[in-house]
Amino acid sequence: MLVNSCDFFKKTDDRVPVARVNDTYLYYDDIKDLVSEGTPKEDSMLVVQNFINRWATQQLFVDGAKVNLSQSKQDEFNKLIQQYKNDLYTKAYIEALVKRDMDTVVTTQEAETYYNENKDVFKLNEDLLKFRYIHIDENILNFNSVVEKFKRFNSKDKKDLNAISIQFKSYSLNDTIWIKTNQVINKISAITPENKNQLLKKSNFVQLKDSLGVYLMQINDVLLRNDTAPLEYVRPTIDQIVVNKRKLELIRELEKDITKDAIKNKQFEIYK
Repeated sequence: MLVNSCDFFKKTDDRVPVARVNDTYLYYDDIKDLVSEGTPKEDSMLVVQNFINRWATQQLFVDGAKVNLSQSKQDEFNKLIQQYKNDLYTKAYIEALVKRDMDTVVTTQEAETYYNENKDVFKLNEDLLKFRYIHIDENILNFNSVVEKFKRFNSKDKKDLNAISIQFKSYSLNDTIWIKTNQVINKISAITPENKNQLLKKSNFVQLKDSLGVYLMQINDVLLRNDTAPLEYVRPTIDQIVVNKRKLELIRELEKDITKDAIKNKQFEIYK
């Protein structure tokens, strides 16, 4: 009766096994998501079979290690496994708390303060410029009008040029953002590493011909390598730095608070 009662209350494993290595089983639940829906049957079978073979090979090595490695070495590995498990749980929990509690918005004032206090860090390692350009066929009927509007470039001129931009071979009229000089060289064939210093000067208007048409270029501003990077250019970096600092501070606070609360609630004691 005692044996029968024990068997009755014993938890049964109703999972479906698909392979076995010694006393370790691989179950259908372990492989059911290996193959995406719609995969041909032959490909599905190959993927599953390869997975089973890799699993079996690895399990055989693990079983062999348990037989042949010393107990002290196995104990060492088990401690590492436990530590890795603890690290995974800890990291996941901390990330969840940080995501819930941390403010990720960096105000303009915060960014400016950090920038002004750390200007020496933000040195350019490449040239930057603000410029606009149009690549256009010289023979179009309104060529002179385009040149005039491009050079004057008031709000109406900008609107007019955008409206007829389908006539341009290529163009960029946003001259308020900093871009890398190398990007300009790669985009505009008429500018080369040899002539860039001559052409790409602050407040310079350039009109250059190539075999496909005419380039109109206006350089509004230039910053050189080793100049201090402008705030708007490094703002994404500053935002990330500030957020990371907040994250580290919040984690330190969480570590202190969770220990303090545990002591208060008698969940954590140090025996003397």
